[in-house]
Amino acid sequence: MRDRSVLVRPAPPRNLAIFAPAPELLAWAEQTIFAPAGPLHNPDHIHLVDADLAFLWAPGAFEKAGRTVLGQAEQVMFRAGGWQKARQEQQMVEWFGSVPEFLITLAADYCAICSDAEFCALVEHELYHVGHARDPFGAPAFDREGRPKLRIVGHDVEEFVGVVARYGPSEDVQRLVAAAGAQPAVARLNIARACGCCLKVA
Repeated sequence: MRDRSVLVRPAPPRNLAIFAPAPELLAWAEQTIFAPAGPLHNPDHIHLVDADLAFLWAPGAFEKAGRTVLGQAEQVMFRAGGWQKARQEQQMVEWFGSVPEFLITLAADYCAICSDAEFCALVEHELYHVGHARDPFGAPAFDREGRPKLRIVGHDVEEFVGVVARYGPSEDVQRLVAAAGAQPAVARLNIARACGCCLKVA
């Protein structure tokens, strides 16, 4: 019999044809990744506790610059005015009850078939894009109420394989290689406890 304390990985609606809000994804991230006692707890995301963040299911992936995009983190901004802005705001309110500051969208078709580890990696990848902003001195920045100021951040390492092959790894690439060669920080059992789809827990 399955342990009732196991948090089941959120699954997208079947045969999804339109975008759909995913509050279950945020609840899952809060319980498994943000919470100190969560099986996948990551202190790197401490600034996201109580953040104005929402998740959305997209029917499928899309292509950009020759790559398949499975997830996207964005700071919600409307670059239109008048009725266009009002219409976009209305859609967000209908989905989430308000306009979130940050939105993470995941491809439902991929999330329905990927492994637990792949799912967790995708969610955390997008969470890492919502970073803690820095003040002019490089320290974490906070607003007047003491809440972390957030911003969208890029990847830690962006490089071409050909450049590394010809000229060797930069310092950032060396750090990535060292991380890749180390034992994973999250055990497969913890992933199973957090997701419970592909890996079975007695």
